[in-house]
Amino acid sequence: MALSRNRRQNRQVDYWPGFVDALSTLLLAIMFLLTVFVLAQFLLSREVSDKDDVLARLNSQINELTQLLSLERGNAQDLQDTIANLQASLSSAENERSRLQSLLSEGAGAGAAADKKIGDLNASLDQEKQVSARALSQVELLNQQIAALRRQIGALEEALNASEARDKESNAKIADLGKRLNVALAQRVQELNRYRSDFFGRLREILSDKENIRIVGDRFVFQSEVLFPTGSSDINPAGLIEMKKLADAVITLNNEIPDDINWILRVDGHTDNIPLIGTGRFRDNWELSSARATSVVKFLIANGVPANRLVAAGFGEYQPLDDSDDSDARARNRRIELKLTER
Repeated sequence: MALSRNRRQNRQVDYWPGFVDALSTLLLAIMFLLTVFVLAQFLLSREVSDKDDVLARLNSQINELTQLLSLERGNAQDLQDTIANLQASLSSAENERSRLQSLLSEGAGAGAAADKKIGDLNASLDQEKQVSARALSQVELLNQQIAALRRQIGALEEALNASEARDKESNAKIADLGKRLNVALAQRVQELNRYRSDFFGRLREILSDKENIRIVGDRFVFQSEVLFPTGSSDINPAGLIEMKKLADAVITLNNEIPDDINWILRVDGHTDNIPLIGTGRFRDNWELSSARATSVVKFLIANGVPANRLVAAGFGEYQPLDDSDDSDARARNRRIELKLTER
């Protein structure tokens, strides 16, 4: 009977190697968790400079921390199972001690052996209590670390939500500004169109008696013969009279249009497709068309039109009104065009 008791005692003592392995595994897991936590903090501190990258990394780290939390929960559950087993062993040892004490009371002959057995059981019981206390302390520490991880995850989620809210607010402001800008631009275009209509109406009244002045779309077209001698950029006397009327109309328009409307009067010079021959002043039609447009602009400036509201451009023979190759088509293509537009 004593031999059987010794064997049971030996089987109970064999729990300790496994318990030590469990504690070692727990310590390694805690060290790994702390290492991962410190590494995650370091990576987070380096990535805060770029909002989009931070958002992506925050999501990734939240997933990793969630996985670690699940892993540590599993480890905590394993540790709790181990503690339960130890408590079961402790309960069994207490039962055994109670049984031996009852046997001791029944038989005095086995008193010495029973006392030794009880002493051994008490020592084993104390050791198991100490191990249980350490295990409970480790479980408490692990619970604290899990709570810290949860707080960290909560802070990351709050930062992510705050960043998303700021993005939504910024997008809303941008959309609102875009709408306001479109409305303002539409209003400016409407105002410019109204002034363009008024300007064209006045020019019609001033120049209505001239056969060689036409309206083509949104432009006034002066045939070159009205303003310039053949092959020249000097405005003839009749052209000076017409340009003076134009200058007066532009000055009146400039006084009426608000300063915040950025308008200009574009003066375009055009020629026919016959090359210049026997003149040394202009090398080609392009130079002639540019010089004629510049002459008109300079005359308008000299008669009070602000220079910042005028621009001259020469197109030579490359923008014809009529592609036909006859004298009438060439006459229509030799022209000065005036267009009121935005800068």
